[in-house]
Amino acid sequence: MIPEVKKEIIELGDGRTITIETGKLAKQADGAVVVQMGNAMLLATVVSAKEINPETDFLPLTVDYREKFAAAGRFPGGFFKRETRPSDQEILTMRLVDRVLRPLFPKDYHAETQVMIQLISHDENVMPDALAGLAASACLAVSDIPFDGPISEVRVGRVNGQFIVNPSREQLEASDIDIMVGASKDFVAMVEGEMDEVSEKDMAEAIKFAHEAIKPHIEAQLRLAEKVGKTEKRTYEPEVENEEVKAKVYPLAYEKCYAIAKENTTKQERGEKFNAVKEECLALFTEEELEELTPIITRYFDEAEKEAVRNLILNENIRLDGRNTTQIRPIWCEVGYLPSAHGSSIFTRGETQSLTTVTLGTSREANVIDLPSEQGEERFYLHYNFPPFSTGEARPLRGTSRREIGHGNLAQRALKRMIPEDCPYTVRVVSEILESNGSSSMATVCAGTLALMDAGVQMVKPVSGIAMGLITDGERYAVLSDILGDEDHLGDMDFKVTGTADGITACQMDIKIKGLSYEILEKALNQAREGRMHILGKITDTIAKPNPTVKPHAPKIVKMDMPKEYIGAFIGTGGKNIQDLQARTNTTIVVEEVGELGIIEILGTDEAGIQEAIEAVNAVKFEPVEGETYTVKVVRLVEFGAFVEFVPGKDSLLHISEVSWDRVDKIEDALKEGDIIEVKYLGIDPKTKKTRVSRKALLPRPPREDRPKSDKPYNGKPRNDRNKGHNNHQKPRQE
Repeated sequence: MIPEVKKEIIELGDGRTITIETGKLAKQADGAVVVQMGNAMLLATVVSAKEINPETDFLPLTVDYREKFAAAGRFPGGFFKRETRPSDQEILTMRLVDRVLRPLFPKDYHAETQVMIQLISHDENVMPDALAGLAASACLAVSDIPFDGPISEVRVGRVNGQFIVNPSREQLEASDIDIMVGASKDFVAMVEGEMDEVSEKDMAEAIKFAHEAIKPHIEAQLRLAEKVGKTEKRTYEPEVENEEVKAKVYPLAYEKCYAIAKENTTKQERGEKFNAVKEECLALFTEEELEELTPIITRYFDEAEKEAVRNLILNENIRLDGRNTTQIRPIWCEVGYLPSAHGSSIFTRGETQSLTTVTLGTSREANVIDLPSEQGEERFYLHYNFPPFSTGEARPLRGTSRREIGHGNLAQRALKRMIPEDCPYTVRVVSEILESNGSSSMATVCAGTLALMDAGVQMVKPVSGIAMGLITDGERYAVLSDILGDEDHLGDMDFKVTGTADGITACQMDIKIKGLSYEILEKALNQAREGRMHILGKITDTIAKPNPTVKPHAPKIVKMDMPKEYIGAFIGTGGKNIQDLQARTNTTIVVEEVGELGIIEILGTDEAGIQEAIEAVNAVKFEPVEGETYTVKVVRLVEFGAFVEFVPGKDSLLHISEVSWDRVDKIEDALKEGDIIEVKYLGIDPKTKKTRVSRKALLPRPPREDRPKSDKPYNGKPRNDRNKGHNNHQKPRQE
């Protein structure tokens, strides 16, 4: 049967279009669409369980994004020629989509739901992650799954002062802004990206531009849903309400939680007191009642706790740790804590602490990116680790989590534009979170700045970061600086902003409510700047500028180049020469061909070894220049002269006649092996095709009467007969 395909086209206003179609592929899914821009095509599907586990009190939503190598006509790398676990970049795209979708499902919808997005055709001029949010929302729009959308996402760049929606990778390289914005028709839900020290005003303008670009996406999805006939959504069993239980639990929990929230306690103390109140609430019921009602009691307690904390802030401008809305927690910093690391720091803000290290290496240590949509290397990268003990928990380790990848990527984007382009090292930053009570990713940014400066990396400017929160009841609102973990969980916004003294370098914003106004957004940005400047002052009080050199035990790196044709001689057969050189000098040497040059990196801790390696490189690529003077070493004497060495492996014959203006009968009378002399390079002899040098050419020429006389034959004739035999019209040769 020929499928009935329904399609909508979105005009981007510059000749480019995005097409959404449904009805051709994956028809057994609850919803399936193909989104196409240029030759890039994404297939997005969604399936949600019809039956809900009554014991589930959350939305078990899974968002999966994968790029198929066949989409770009490539084979997967590695031994097994198939796609395996997702890359960091794929996980980051999953997180971007998840963060926009999740808040828009009904609060009481707890069915197992899976959204899967696949890149099935790649276009090198289209960045597919910018289409993933649109594809995910569109497949929900053409399904009967309850969803308070549609939404969409776009990437925004700015080139020469002009905003661009969904720029190509080439355009993005010239852009000073790279942000992804997710929004519905009426409000912005998510922002994430990096910037080149832009102002708060410019960032707000970029978000507004993105929101306007998203609105046509929303309209297209609504039209497509109308065509498909999926405007009515399925019914589901809502959460059970029990007003009698609520009346019993809520007042007690609210009053006591409000009082605890006002006590200015630590995270652990506060948690213990809240748990004690919860036990009091449970104790109001019999054992038989608890078997049935415990989930409902817990839900009402959580609602009361959340309301109490929020009202305390709105009513009295008091937060859980006693601060007002703009105060920053106490900060202490230290650099050089780890004696063996190339750079290290501790950054502690309140109950959040990061121990961060910097490691310096060659291009061989670069992070390789191999995706259907992107190939390349990262010479600066950051890893973030969040062990369970940082929150006082004991839980199994399951490898790197999506959260760790996301937080590490945010910190990396915050710092990377402040690493100078001429930094010769590959730089790896690792943040170990040792304590966590809110904003550990921003602690990583601050600790990363400290550790980089401690390592002697010549950062353009130091960077600090802060996490902002929001509490609102629809009429009143409070923007919170430097939020706690509980404020993140109970609040309406998590807005992380990083930057230098001159502008923003990265941001990440998740909004959990509808209708956040631009007035609140701009207030949050300006308040964030004040907080960032305060934190930046603490950083520069600890270390004002990068150390002038790397540490004595850290490797020094020298970059050199040589013409491509010399690389083989430098490396040697089977790598013998370069391996011997590395062993002899205790260095690491990396050679890479770039165009017509060989780029050589020499890395080591011993200055003498590095210098010897430099000399070896210079020796291989050395070519004397005609007319120049060189200091050479006499390495071998022969009857007709001496061989002199410019550099090891490069020598030339100094003929006996070019040693001196005085006559030299035996070369041993003028030179001996090991002598260091100066010679002038005369170029290549056109007859012999061999190099010529002269010592005589650098010595003063004696007057004619001082020149040595000789009666030895010249070409078989006595020297006083040299001019005989000339024709009468020829003049004697003038000396």
